[in-house]
Amino acid sequence: MGPTEIWLRLSGVSGISLTQRIQVAASLIRLGMAGKHELAEAGFSEEQSAAFLNYNPVTLEKTLRWLDHPDHHLLTCDSADYPKRLREISSFPPMLFIAGNPEILKTPQIAVVGSRKCSVYGRNWGTYFSQVLALSGLTISSGLALGIDGIAHRAALEAGGKTLAVLGSGLCHLYPHQHKGLAKEIVEAGGALISEYPLSMTPQPQNFPRRNRIISGLSLGVLVIEAAMNSGSLVTAKLALEQNRDVYALPGALGNPGSAGPHWLIQQGALLTEHPDSILEQLRSDLKWLPVAQNSIIYSPEEGNTPLPFAEVLANVGDEVTPVDVVAERAGQPVPAIVAKLLELELAGWIAAVPGGYVRLRRASHVRRTNVLI
Repeated sequence: MGPTEIWLRLSGVSGISLTQRIQVAASLIRLGMAGKHELAEAGFSEEQSAAFLNYNPVTLEKTLRWLDHPDHHLLTCDSADYPKRLREISSFPPMLFIAGNPEILKTPQIAVVGSRKCSVYGRNWGTYFSQVLALSGLTISSGLALGIDGIAHRAALEAGGKTLAVLGSGLCHLYPHQHKGLAKEIVEAGGALISEYPLSMTPQPQNFPRRNRIISGLSLGVLVIEAAMNSGSLVTAKLALEQNRDVYALPGALGNPGSAGPHWLIQQGALLTEHPDSILEQLRSDLKWLPVAQNSIIYSPEEGNTPLPFAEVLANVGDEVTPVDVVAERAGQPVPAIVAKLLELELAGWIAAVPGGYVRLRRASHVRRTNVLI
């Protein structure tokens, strides 16, 4: 009986602490056998021994077959490759199933979380922050959920960076279904999908708050883009504080329910974050990671090398939805002329048309990559 099978069988045994689980695994691996006598010596009750020895053979076979794939891995907490930061939290998972590159778990990470029903404002800034942070050498971690999670993953991929998704279900039951394509892209781009749950486990409501401790535990800090007061994103932020991680919050518009969570976090001491540089500077000051000294410049649309068309019009389109007549009034130009200019700005990628008007886009482009030292 090999180490992998021992760990899998132990996962079916309840009523033992994490410390005992690790000790029993070490003992059985050292002996190279696991019968009733060895399990009794380890302190297992008859019921626990039966759970170990009678572990579902079909599940065991399917899992071992899944692990035969070169991109599939099982990482146990007794391994030297287990991420140090995750090992430091009080309730670290005893083992993790990984699809993709396991090395990415040890890279410096920032968790980006937020509302599943995000606003245009949240989508815009979530994309911008995630791209800049990814281009600065940080891995973007999130939960593959709809809304901000998916936006953060996609933004990192579009910037050519790395991203990691922590699931609340088994890796053979990707959730949500709409993100199966995104999950595939993450793995193909050198990222990873991870889960502490058995491969066949379907999404369960109680799994998602629990998986959040892994998202925050792997990360240097957690950025909350938009979140209601009773959201899972605030659960992640609270776990991050308990784990002594930094928490960053993007302020939002008054009256937007998604702004309530970040504003509450700011009141509790989270860093009010208006630009990705705020996060990067905080990490540098904490000496948690140090970039190679060089002049990295982050460009947004107004700072780039591309000539800016109709600057006087663009200056009057905000991050919140701005109606066409408001832009015309602010710019002091007739509506027909403004409509034509807005169309050209949209085609050039400076703004986006949304219900009710236009919003300004923030883009991270032409960013010189920064190597990261831990």
